[in-house]
Amino acid sequence: MPTSSRILISGASGLIGTALVPTLVACGFSITRLVRRRGSGDSDIEWDPSKPLRHELVPGFDAVIHLAGEPVMGLWTDSKRAHISDSRVLSTAHLSEALANTPQPPRVFICGSATGYYGDRGEEVLREDSPSGQGFLPEVCRQWEAATKPAEDAGIRTAHIRTGIVLSAQGGALRAMLPNFKLGLGGKIGSGRQWMSWIHIHDHIGAIHHILDHELVQGPVNLVTPLPVRNSEFTETLARVLSRPAVFGVPAFALRIILGEMAKELLLASQRVEPAKLLRSGYQFKYQDLIGALQNTLR
Repeated sequence: MPTSSRILISGASGLIGTALVPTLVACGFSITRLVRRRGSGDSDIEWDPSKPLRHELVPGFDAVIHLAGEPVMGLWTDSKRAHISDSRVLSTAHLSEALANTPQPPRVFICGSATGYYGDRGEEVLREDSPSGQGFLPEVCRQWEAATKPAEDAGIRTAHIRTGIVLSAQGGALRAMLPNFKLGLGGKIGSGRQWMSWIHIHDHIGAIHHILDHELVQGPVNLVTPLPVRNSEFTETLARVLSRPAVFGVPAFALRIILGEMAKELLLASQRVEPAKLLRSGYQFKYQDLIGALQNTLR
């Protein structure tokens, strides 16, 4: 994209957004943030994601990146489930409708999604054309992606970034795991045979830039490394990088009792996901092997 491009972004204060925005600014892009409460800067547009967004607020952007969404970690009460769903589906629908109706729509709309779209799939290799799975998260992801239809129907190139486990010391699953592993209390989850599809934060940001620049990349795009690992390998590698043992595994039944459906769909589910579209369109991963990615993340 031209360095003079204007980019609108939601979720700019989240894990991905805080890493992404400085790289966009460094490229010369002009950044405007969609925020719940407007700050002192002029580069903010205030919105309520649960309500329609006036299309008069969003004309003239070259690209829109929608990353907002309630964190999925935590006990899935009825209220938590509603927040997880509504923060993604309603916000995407409202933003998509505003972009479709604005007189100067963006050339590209990049919308968050997740590898949770696929559900628990065992040993199956999952590419972008693989069907969705069963469960709460797959249903949320299906509705989330479907909510971009107004933008797609308006001719806006739309990409759904199906994100796996993002390796960052600043947040996400890895940060949640670190305290126990640093104390030598970490270990595999359940059988440890479930596949974990991960991506280094550097490559996640790089993939978004890649999508911005490659006009043929659209639809679902898996944002994961080409080399997923089993949970047992992930936990052993993390412990090795930290110079700690990894012998305190957590039984699956205990997780199901304590965390219920969240444990089944997030911690015990097996997703062997392949980044077929990124590879086919020429994206070059900087971090493909887990040990190098963790060493860089935790240095």
